[in-house]
Amino acid sequence: MAVFDADDIVEVAVRIEENGANFYRYAVQLAAREEVKILFQLLAAQEVKHRETFAKMLAGMERNAIPEGYDGEYAAYLHSYVDNHLIFTAEAFAAELAKLRDEASALDFAIQRELDSIHYYREMRELLPADRRDTIERIIDEEKEHFIRLSTMKKRLGC
Repeated sequence: MAVFDADDIVEVAVRIEENGANFYRYAVQLAAREEVKILFQLLAAQEVKHRETFAKMLAGMERNAIPEGYDGEYAAYLHSYVDNHLIFTAEAFAAELAKLRDEASALDFAIQRELDSIHYYREMRELLPADRRDTIERIIDEEKEHFIRLSTMKKRLGC
């Protein structure tokens, strides 16, 4: 029996987007340049929209077990990935944010988190019913755009 159901996977996505929005709101305070502040504000708003999209998706889902090669295979992988890369307790999240000292470190953190989200959503896409995959594809494309915007800003600023 799988530990994760498809709706559990989407619930993790809701939490990822909440963390993302909270991070970007915090990062605005670290930004010295107005253009970086504006970028972080924009990304916070987009993460809120992603969260709403996932929440709607979650509300309409039936509980479906995830297909696995062996019992617990995918659950073990995703639990490890989520615990180590994506979801933080409030204390751990605060500790991660405390390490950020300036806009350069905030940009680095954001770039890594966007890459982690893209990876997770690609994995998640394969677990969802076909009629839900287009929504995930759109969000993956938007997360890629976030990555590009952040990377471009970092390069332009010479961080």
